[in-house]
Amino acid sequence: MSEYFFAPQAPASVAVAGSHRRFAVHRIYCVGLNYAEHVRELGSDPHSPPVFFMKPADALVENGGAVPYPSVTHNLHHEIELVVALGRGGRDIAPQQALEHVFGYGAGNDLTRRDLQKAAKDRGQPWDTAKGFDHSAPLAPRRPVSEGHPTRGRIWLKVNGETRQDADVSELIFDVPHVIAALSQLYELRPGDLIFTGTPAGVGALKVGDRVEGGVEGLPVLSHSIVAPQGAHS
Repeated sequence: MSEYFFAPQAPASVAVAGSHRRFAVHRIYCVGLNYAEHVRELGSDPHSPPVFFMKPADALVENGGAVPYPSVTHNLHHEIELVVALGRGGRDIAPQQALEHVFGYGAGNDLTRRDLQKAAKDRGQPWDTAKGFDHSAPLAPRRPVSEGHPTRGRIWLKVNGETRQDADVSELIFDVPHVIAALSQLYELRPGDLIFTGTPAGVGALKVGDRVEGGVEGLPVLSHSIVAPQGAHS
């Protein structure tokens, strides 16, 4: 007899480049406002400390998948990001030891209901509905850390072949070791955690029918489409 009233959901996971095994996801942490030009385009102060928020693990979208246009928004934005995958956990991790906890890296799109985010900011409210909605985290396969840590390299995103975002990951205000260290003071990090490290300038709106492609130099390319809202009739 099952000990559950209903069957538990299968664990969220993401593909790993060059392997048939998958990376099981525990939590998805995100860093906001971590490229100076993006901070300025949103009218914020680039000298402010990092902003952290979360997405649910089941918001993941497999590479090449379709993202239904989310409800209750008229301004869905793309945000291409370098995403860190942790293979070891811990608390109060020193920046000098932080990279020892990394399993690998990959590209991700931090999809955002920008109008809901602005309303939440104006009211001093959390960003949950703007950031943590269903299908809000398309991800490319992880590249194992054995191939190196991407401290520099082009980060880019195209919509229907048109370049929207184009920068370098060396422009991060808070680099990967310091992001991991700061998060480990707030949470006990676990193997399987993903960390979206922030997006560069050039964020913009997406619409139904758009094809999105983006990536970080040296990592697998991310691709997905935007399709009609769930339940919509053609």
